[in-house]
Amino acid sequence: MENNEGGKTEALSPQEATAKAAILAECDKFAKAGITFVAAHFDGYGDSGTTEVRCYNSESYAWGEDETVNHDVSYLEDHFEALVPFGYENDCGGFGDVVLDVNARKLTVERNDRFEDYTTTTYEV
Repeated sequence: MENNEGGKTEALSPQEATAKAAILAECDKFAKAGITFVAAHFDGYGDSGTTEVRCYNSESYAWGEDETVNHDVSYLEDHFEALVPFGYENDCGGFGDVVLDVNARKLTVERNDRFEDYTTTTYEV
């Protein structure tokens, strides 16, 4: 997995390392099926969230912009879930993607957090 500034810098846990190895082991099968990206999109808030794993045949990956390829990846869902950042569903929540670039044999994780900004004013009437 790629480590970007502000991202995860510690070593993968044993569960994450197992998940990464299992996902990368499928690259040849995906390439033969014409799949260029497999992505788990996660989105959550208020202590609940969802994750969807889908396959794509495109030059680049952008969630919601490309048509999906009908290919069963349900057997990898738990592995993708293991790589989804912990706590993305808490408070205002967060969203992002765990993306397998099949040709590059590379996993990346992108997480975006939501926040609420408000001002409180107190006055006498």
